[in-house]
Amino acid sequence: MQFFDFDGIGVVMLDLISPYLIILGKYAPGEVFPFFFTMKMFQRALLASVIVTVVSGFLGSFLLIRNLSLIGDGLAHVSFGGIAVGIVLGATAPMYYALFFSMIASIMIYELQSREILTGDASIAIFLTGMLAFGLVLLRVSGGGITTDIEGYLFGNLLLIDSSDLNFITTVCIVSLFALGVISQPLLAISVDPLAALVQGIPVRTVGLLFSVVTASVVVMMVQVVGTLLVTALLVTPAATAQLVGRSFRSCLLWTQFFGLTSVLIGLYISAEMNTGSGSMIALVTACVFAIVATSKPFLHSFFSEGTQA
Repeated sequence: MQFFDFDGIGVVMLDLISPYLIILGKYAPGEVFPFFFTMKMFQRALLASVIVTVVSGFLGSFLLIRNLSLIGDGLAHVSFGGIAVGIVLGATAPMYYALFFSMIASIMIYELQSREILTGDASIAIFLTGMLAFGLVLLRVSGGGITTDIEGYLFGNLLLIDSSDLNFITTVCIVSLFALGVISQPLLAISVDPLAALVQGIPVRTVGLLFSVVTASVVVMMVQVVGTLLVTALLVTPAATAQLVGRSFRSCLLWTQFFGLTSVLIGLYISAEMNTGSGSMIALVTACVFAIVATSKPFLHSFFSEGTQA
C-alpha cells in the first residue's frame, strides 16, 4: 500500500528545484557525478540525501549534549528488524514497518532510562543486538537470505529511492524538523539540567517522548541514505566535528550543517566516480573530515580567535 503517491511533497519539491539542479550539473566535476543533477533517478537520491543530512544535523547536535550518541546506531539496527518483517510479509514498503518498530523501541529505551530501570547505553545495546539478530534470523528462516536489496538497507543505496520513497522521506523529515523546532528550547533546558527544567514547569516526560519519536523517525529515513550499519557516521560525526570548532550551541548547529552537507556531496562525488557504495563512502568522508579538523584544531582555534577580535 502506498501512503504517498507521485504527487507528494517530495516529488513536488524535486520538480521545483530540478531546473536549477540541471544548471548546476553543467559545472559539476567528474564523468558520473553530474548525473546527480540531470537525471531524475539521481536527482531523487541527491535531494533525499540533502534533506536527511539537514535534519540529522540538528538531531545529532541534541543527541550529543544528551549523551545519546549511540541511540542512532541502536534504532537503525531495530529498523532493520522491522524491514525484515516487512519483506517477509511481502510489504511493498518495508520502511513503514521499520518506522513502527523504531518508534516503539525508542519510546521503550526512554522509559527504561527515565524510570532508572536500565542505563541508556544498556537498553540501546539490548535493542541493537536483539533486533538485528531477529531480522537476520527471520530472513534466513523465510528462505530469503541476504539479497541485493537487503544489502542496500544494510549499507545504503540511494539509487533504490523511488518517487514514493522520496515523498515518504521528505514528509517525515519536514514534520521531524518542525517538531524539533517546537521543542528545541525546552529540550535544551532539559539536557542541561532536567531537575531545574521540571521545577520551571517544563513537561520533561512529554518533551522526552516526543524527542524519542522524532529520533526514531529521522534514523529510519537515514537508513536508505547510509544504511543500517552506518547511520552513526552521518548522525553523530558531523555534530562531533562541529563541537571542535563551535563556540556556542547555535554555532555548532551551523557548523554541523556545513560538515554534514560537505561530507555528503564529497562522498557522492567519490562514490560515483570510483563506483563504490554511496553510504560507505559518505561515512568514510565524515570520518576523514573529523580527523582533519581534530588534528588541525589548534590552528583553527587560533584562526577563529583572530577573526573574532578583528
